[in-house]
Amino acid sequence: MRPTLGRLGQWLRYGTVSLVATTTSLTVLGVLVSTTAVPAGIANVIATAVGTFPSFELNRRWVWRRTGRRSMKAELLPFWVLSFTGLALSTLTVSLAAVWADSTGLDGFARTAVIELANVAAWGSLWVAQFVILDRFLFRTQATSANPPVAATVTDEAT
Repeated sequence: MRPTLGRLGQWLRYGTVSLVATTTSLTVLGVLVSTTAVPAGIANVIATAVGTFPSFELNRRWVWRRTGRRSMKAELLPFWVLSFTGLALSTLTVSLAAVWADSTGLDGFARTAVIELANVAAWGSLWVAQFVILDRFLFRTQATSANPPVAATVTDEAT
């Protein structure tokens, strides 16, 4: 029963990290799109890049309890590849939503809302898949392969 509670806690932390990263990205996206100074697709790239920083660090440290030095090859690079694969899908979705909003005459708040909803829909469709990839491959620990983590087992060597 305890491993199930540990896994539930991990999902709740993962969801919280997603809310932080999404709020960060949507704030940046909303500001850039509402000013119309940056095309929606480019604004989405910038917003995703900004949101990826807290997502990586919070997932690594808080959700998967990884501490110590980061591995560029085993953690950072794959996380960025995963994030930017999601970015490709969300940028396509956001760009199509912007074209649709413009073609229907939406502007201001309505245009921004349509673009942000498209962004959330694209990322939401990848949410569960990302958890599995992070859990089974990227932030995998020996505890993860046999049982869900209940408590931190890795010590903080250098912060």
